[in-house]
Amino acid sequence: MNIADEIKRLHELHQSGALTDAEFAQAKEKLLASLNANAANAANASHGGANGENPFAQLNQLRRSKTDQWIGGVCGGLAKFTGMEAWIWRLMFFLFVACFGFGVVAYLLAWIFIPEEA
Repeated sequence: MNIADEIKRLHELHQSGALTDAEFAQAKEKLLASLNANAANAANASHGGANGENPFAQLNQLRRSKTDQWIGGVCGGLAKFTGMEAWIWRLMFFLFVACFGFGVVAYLLAWIFIPEEA
């Protein structure tokens, strides 16, 4: 049930006399407080948590693969990082080369700037 349905249900209970004015106000405050708490938790999680962790810390784990490579290991590293198959990344780079022409530049930049795994 979403928040609008909950408030509507509370209002109907209040209108039918099942809830007094004070009970309705208290239930509405509690519902809105839980909504604000959930929004704060979601914002905290999307900004790296409450401990001030860098939101790009996980990106620092991206490495080129030594074992799953055809040219430079970029697609193998992206596959490990994202959980997708390496052939999907290879196909995407090929399509970017064939259709748009910038796949080679993107691959070369990734090859230069993504460090190789140890």
